[in-house]
Amino acid sequence: MEARVDLEYVRNMFSLEKKVAIVTGGAGALGHAIAQGLAMYGADVVVTGRTLETLLPVVNDIKALGRNAMAVSCDVSVEEDVENLVQKTLKGFGALDILVTVAGIAKRFAAEEFPIDEWQQVMDINVRGTFLCCKHAGKIFKERKKGKIVTISSVRAFAGHPSGYAAYGTSKGAVNLLTRQLATEWAKYNINVNSIAPCIFWTPLTQEVLDNEEMYKIFMSRIPMGRAALTQDSVGAAVYLSSPASDFVTGQILYVDGGTVAG
Repeated sequence: MEARVDLEYVRNMFSLEKKVAIVTGGAGALGHAIAQGLAMYGADVVVTGRTLETLLPVVNDIKALGRNAMAVSCDVSVEEDVENLVQKTLKGFGALDILVTVAGIAKRFAAEEFPIDEWQQVMDINVRGTFLCCKHAGKIFKERKKGKIVTISSVRAFAGHPSGYAAYGTSKGAVNLLTRQLATEWAKYNINVNSIAPCIFWTPLTQEVLDNEEMYKIFMSRIPMGRAALTQDSVGAAVYLSSPASDFVTGQILYVDGGTVAG
């Protein structure tokens, strides 16, 4: 085969024109940013959350970019909700090309004091919810022989942390292995499954931790670049893993972490 670059492919390698994406956890800071990023590159986007009202600003921001958008109420840990989400997407947009599973929660307790119900809730949202969304989107992608799945992991899946992450870190470790498992199973259907693993980033949910001087020092000591991530730092990774540019990339955990796992 002649080793010549397809310049038309290169020109459009990050284009998401005529693509339809689902972004779970769309009302959160990261989900909102990723949904906007996908729309900026041409995708129509369905955003989900448990409360429709919280999704309306996201829908408006996407429509302001000239793309179509829809909000769907969905608890990702409930299989019927996830099935409904996929069916509403297909009915509303006629296709599904991209899934980004941002929905997740974190609860921090000392391991010996961690209430088991709280621990299980983290597992239900972060692991069960990720799997259910992948399962039902994967059925559509398998039929189409094409699809992009981007899960959201964390540097907490890479190494422990002395701040009560027995549930969160465990759940994200499971997300990493689930990502690789699905990538291996579904490669024959031309389905790419990858993950983005950020370090701690500035959101209303992390404000309490990052505003604590002692905690801030602990976290920053583990990030060679010396700062917490911004939500926009993960947008490029999401666009890349959703676009033709990553067509031969699957089963990878892309760390957006300022060098955390390197050092």
